Amino acid sequence: MTPHNPFRHPEPVAGSRPHMVRADGLCLSYSGTDAPVHALKDVDLTIEAGDFVSLIGPSGCGKTTLLRVIADLEQPTGGSITVEGVSPHEARERRLYGYVFQAPALFPWRTVLRNVTLPLEIIGLPKDEREARARDNLARVGLTGFEGKFPFQLSGGMRQRVSIARALALAPDLLLMDEPFGALDEITRHDLNQQLTDLWRETGKTCVFVTHSISEAIFLSTKVIVMTPRPGRVIDVVDCSGLPRVRTAALRDAPEFRALAARVRLGLREGHDGH
Repeated sequence: MTPHNPFRHPEPVAGSRPHMVRADGLCLSYSGTDAPVHALKDVDLTIEAGDFVSLIGPSGCGKTTLLRVIADLEQPTGGSITVEGVSPHEARERRLYGYVFQAPALFPWRTVLRNVTLPLEIIGLPKDEREARARDNLARVGLTGFEGKFPFQLSGGMRQRVSIARALALAPDLLLMDEPFGALDEITRHDLNQQLTDLWRETGKTCVFVTHSISEAIFLSTKVIVMTPRPGRVIDVVDCSGLPRVRTAALRDAPEFRALAARVRLGLREGHDGH
């Protein structure tokens, strides 16, 4: 299969959306006991402002590593990467992104409201402003009325929504999400998929989302980046922008949805066979 990568080295043209993330020849290797571990190899991609991009591939292929490089939590050993035209380090210092981890990582002794206000306290916003922001973003994720609850009083899905509200409270341009729904049951996961795509449409944020679920990736995304086993590289980019922008559960049964899922499966199989 010939890799199809429309993200490779595109140049902006008049009237086009700006690049939110751009990587050129990105590589990352770790020192190993016997030999270096090559996590990412020659990754070229561009994510445009307003995109919802999912990273999918087998376990250990470098999806989370790539997300962490964007977030300045890992340092590449080759190539280059920018976030809104600046280095990931500068993007982190300027708080251009919010990060949602696999686990909600909420403080059990703080209420829902005070968990969401925590990053705003750290940057020194006045109490009235940080509480207003927190309440607004809790409303965005459907948690109005739960501000005074503690994490142990919430379901797993609700705790992840608190985590998303906390990331949104900093008003980032870019939302990075590392398989936030992976531990949830299928019914809850589908419900949160619907809420997340509605939230993305409402806010216009750029989202980069790590998942192992083909259905989830297609449902949420404008584009799905298919990665090979380690060392992770992009083998295909599946354009999902032809699907309706307003997405409902019935879309998963549509022929065009199944066709896109089949292409992702083919890319995953070809990537595996090529190793």
